[in-house]
Amino acid sequence: MKYNILFGGKAGQGANILTHLLAESLVEEGYYVFYYRDYQSLIRGGHGFNVLTFSDKPVHSHDSKVDVIVALDKNTVDKHQKNLKKGGVLIEGKDANMYFAGRMFKALGLPLKLLDKRLKKMKRYGENIKDVQRGYEYQSTVNSQQSMVLNIPKVQKAKRTFSSGSVGVAEGAVKSGIDNYFAYPMTPATAVLGELAQRQKEYGHLVLELENEIAVANAGAGSAITGAKTMVGTSGGGFCLMTEALSMCGISKIPLVFYLAQRAGPASGVATYNAQADLHMARHAGHGEFPRLVLAPGDPVEAQEITSQIFYLTQKFGVPGILISDKHLAESYYTTEHKPVITKVGHLTKFGRYTSYEQDPTTGSGTEDADVIIANVNERKKRWDALRAECEKFEGYKIYGKKNSKNCIVFWGSPKGAILDAIKGMDVCAIQILYVEPFPKKVGTILKKKDKIVAVENNATGQLCDVIREHTGMLIKDKILRYDARPFLCDELVKKFGRIFK
Repeated sequence: MKYNILFGGKAGQGANILTHLLAESLVEEGYYVFYYRDYQSLIRGGHGFNVLTFSDKPVHSHDSKVDVIVALDKNTVDKHQKNLKKGGVLIEGKDANMYFAGRMFKALGLPLKLLDKRLKKMKRYGENIKDVQRGYEYQSTVNSQQSMVLNIPKVQKAKRTFSSGSVGVAEGAVKSGIDNYFAYPMTPATAVLGELAQRQKEYGHLVLELENEIAVANAGAGSAITGAKTMVGTSGGGFCLMTEALSMCGISKIPLVFYLAQRAGPASGVATYNAQADLHMARHAGHGEFPRLVLAPGDPVEAQEITSQIFYLTQKFGVPGILISDKHLAESYYTTEHKPVITKVGHLTKFGRYTSYEQDPTTGSGTEDADVIIANVNERKKRWDALRAECEKFEGYKIYGKKNSKNCIVFWGSPKGAILDAIKGMDVCAIQILYVEPFPKKVGTILKKKDKIVAVENNATGQLCDVIREHTGMLIKDKILRYDARPFLCDELVKKFGRIFK
């Protein structure tokens, strides 16, 4: 059993809160839920929609065809009715979003008390509950006529977590003992700024919004120098401005964590949409040669785990680390039942003299001495080797599906959800790369035993394929690449995999 419900309307009409209220209630009733957000870079007007998918079995993605459309305006009907399945349900009208919440709860047979207790935590309870009751009563009339009824089977209730990639990053940072978070708002990294800001009083860390990304990176470096566990956050355009500070962290052994939430580019690109096109920038940004980490989670649980690992590794080895996510992972909500494994983070940084120049270790001053320069470079290379060895202790890659299959999919980041849903029952193994830098040594050995290898990425050139070729010598020719600023969908991947793995 699986249903896809699309909620659409103008920005400001309340489709987001409507989606989230229903999603949380379904999770509480024991269903697995995933939902995706699609919106324009507007505060009011335009068109946005969410697709909520729920099932009695684990689900991590949505489909192109939907079972229900909840249209808060006519534009939603015009744009999406073509994607409504045969026999699907269209719920439309000019009314408040809470009216439609009442209708959906009745149509799905959900207890109204699930919605009521959530509304009591919000503003305007009296007005909202009246709208809910009107919708609920109207849908009761519709149900009695045996139309627009969704006969979903009941499932056993279970306690599960429902969160986004942004919540995962924030939780991972808090559990790692973060002291300071600096950022300038930039979609889709802004959500972590908000999540950490909400937790300041409870956990005692500082969240500060500065005037631009250059100030953010420099403040982050200065904070980390004092011994504070520090993370800075941005998207691709802001990360470009941070690269000079990144290089300084590389030469000065400053353990600063950079959170890079990708969106479609170049430049401002498509500001509120998805892409995985900043991998090479994360790997090579800055000037000169210095060790760094580039780690890429694929779901909210991994976001917690990888965040704690990157804090641990940056602190232990005095290197900058880049935690790379994207809009789809950052803003989608997933049901999870696995508890994250959090790595205990110590402190490395001590007070001393810091400089962006090569530094004489004896005096702490900048130097141009050739022998000292060689010694410093060799020390960075040794630290890089030690970092690689330490990273091998962590799960730098994961394998899903049939491990011994000769058919193989390789991927990183947010495509994970659609891939896991699509390969169910297929003769294929899927390899997820979590540690891009340093790259896991064992992956090359595994790939060489496969007959058919396909890469799945949200970019136009197959950047992970370049990384794999660099480290293993293997050229991956078959690629499924999506670069229209939208994420992969489960049903579309099922068709593509079916053609490739005949």
